[in-house]
Amino acid sequence: MSAPMLGFKRPNHWRFKLGAFEIIQLHDGQLHMPGPKPPFGTDQTPETVAAHCAANHIPSDKMENSYTCTMINTGKQLVLFDTGNGSAKQAGGQGFLLKAMAEAGYTPDQVDIVVTTHCHPDHFLGLMEGGQPTYKNAKTVFGEKEFAYWKKGDDVPDWRVPTREGFLKNCLPFEDKSTFIKEGSSVTPGITAVEAFGHSPGHMAFNIESEGQRLYIWNDVTNHYVMSLQRPEWGVHFDHDKPAAIATRKRTLDMVAHDKCLAIGFHMPFPAFGYVDKTADGYRWVPASYQMNFS
Repeated sequence: MSAPMLGFKRPNHWRFKLGAFEIIQLHDGQLHMPGPKPPFGTDQTPETVAAHCAANHIPSDKMENSYTCTMINTGKQLVLFDTGNGSAKQAGGQGFLLKAMAEAGYTPDQVDIVVTTHCHPDHFLGLMEGGQPTYKNAKTVFGEKEFAYWKKGDDVPDWRVPTREGFLKNCLPFEDKSTFIKEGSSVTPGITAVEAFGHSPGHMAFNIESEGQRLYIWNDVTNHYVMSLQRPEWGVHFDHDKPAAIATRKRTLDMVAHDKCLAIGFHMPFPAFGYVDKTADGYRWVPASYQMNFS
């Protein structure tokens, strides 16, 4: 008798050491969608994008958008970066952060700080579950400029109106109890905020350092390992200020490649951490393998 087919399966959490810190990668899920053009390569011809896909062994008519939240245990505090899509999205394949967290050995009540890197739904919908805060013991942190933009709502494009409605429902209730950060702000010792505007008006990245080891969390500075990473100058539909987003991508990728810095990207293929190499015509994502297994 033949064994039954069991279907697709991948791990949903990954843990490694960075100095005295533990880094926990938690997979919130994935979305299968048409693409990569659009949303990537919006200013390129279909033929150019298709050729680039073929050169990188990915299809040109469909793509997977992956969502990975990062949690850091500093030994004194448990810090969660972004809360994913929320359980209401599970029918579409996203919203499994709490499941991943439980299987990794943590509970929402243990989280001390929740940092929302920017106010797009896949980064904030998990702040609330059933109309109540998901992380009831945690201090909440937002970028000062980002929060102010979505609260004011003056020039939100039509296609982002649902994003603002989600912000008002899921983020604004935390305003009176939140900390608002900007360039150079310390979330907690070893975790420093970096301005990375463009993808959203006040998008923030984070520099992580412990015992001489370094990690850079770029969140959505670049959100496809082949398209906007290898070709940072190509247009991306999701970017709020496209010229600023391109400049931020180039600056970030140059820094990570030059410094040989371990990096985490929210939309990189799970477990979403690795390195960037500079190439003759752009950059290349190099997933980490066993480098972090010796700490």
